[in-house]
Amino acid sequence: MLKRLPAIFAGFLVTLVAYAANVELVANHPDTYVVRRGDTLWGIAAKFLKRPWEWPEVWQANAQVKNPHLIFPGDVINLAYLDGGPHLRPGFGPHSRVEQLEDAIKPIPLQAIEKFLKRTRMIGEDDYKNAPHVVGAEDARLRATPGQLAYVRGLSAQPGDQLAVVRTLGRYYEIVPRDAAPQRFYRDSTDDKDLSHEFRDDMIWHHGPQEFSLAGKVNFLGYEALQIGTVRVTHAGNPASVLVLTSDVEIRPGDFIMPIDDKPYDASYVPHAPKQVPDGMRVIAFTDTVDASGWMVAGRNTVVALSHGAADGVENGQTYSIFHHGEVVKDYTDYRDGSMKKFLHPDEAKVQLPEEYVGHVMIFRTFDHVSYGLIMDGVRPVHLLDPLYDPDHT
Repeated sequence: MLKRLPAIFAGFLVTLVAYAANVELVANHPDTYVVRRGDTLWGIAAKFLKRPWEWPEVWQANAQVKNPHLIFPGDVINLAYLDGGPHLRPGFGPHSRVEQLEDAIKPIPLQAIEKFLKRTRMIGEDDYKNAPHVVGAEDARLRATPGQLAYVRGLSAQPGDQLAVVRTLGRYYEIVPRDAAPQRFYRDSTDDKDLSHEFRDDMIWHHGPQEFSLAGKVNFLGYEALQIGTVRVTHAGNPASVLVLTSDVEIRPGDFIMPIDDKPYDASYVPHAPKQVPDGMRVIAFTDTVDASGWMVAGRNTVVALSHGAADGVENGQTYSIFHHGEVVKDYTDYRDGSMKKFLHPDEAKVQLPEEYVGHVMIFRTFDHVSYGLIMDGVRPVHLLDPLYDPDHT
């Protein structure tokens, strides 16, 4: 679980003033807004700005305040027009005050992403192939829980070392077509009948002829895994003995032992538009949700996996717009079945509908070739393989 931010006390005399000549305000925006517990900076900005990801650009701190985004429940956001442009100014009186930093309003709802911040990770090929793995538990048990011993093969560690227990969830790969067709992205899950957490060889991405299929070049992106517990080494050897300290589920044979990720995330996010959107960037996975028609979809405050990562220039805070690709429909009005016109011009009987805006997604964690984003707002459900564009894309 995500630990709370440390309770740091500091005195601030804050006068946050923002000015932006080109800021577009939403219709019927309020003149003032009282900050409430549970608000986010994105949500507050959306009450005033048409492009809420631009709030870092329109809220600036004075010289006494290093962090321009420390606002708290009870603060009043005022909208004023000075020097020909709009200003946003959080106001809470002319006196100094002391606040716990953990009570400050967060940029985005951290509770929606906490599992993906600290527990989920992407593993490279070598790390996956060579990771030590659990082979059993004390007293011939099939599973181990906190306070019990588990035995690990292939572990090079010293007594007292603390490590993470990791379980593989799936693997990502892409196909780059030989023709001009769009890239296709795939996620194989360990829930699939052909993959098993107990048999590493079933999950390993084997380099070979399949990487140059008739469909195009196949590129491996990484293994997705979940940290399910922690252990402490009690006896070195092969197998080594480890004491289970914490676990969300029972530790079982086939689970991997890896270093604890001591810097898994950055708790502060500054939304901004990307300098360039990677070609072919798409939604490739999310928490399973099915709509009435049977399609897998996702909505606001849902975490999605995206097809590009840090190696492609993707970074935390980048905000993208999501569009849903238009369907191909048939024009029965002018090209009815059996007509000579349809027979002579079958391609003209098909109509490609335009892409439609879905919503915005903000990146909160990146890996080399995959990133996680949170859907911040939207007007319709997000589907797998929906393309991403600049946040102002229309």
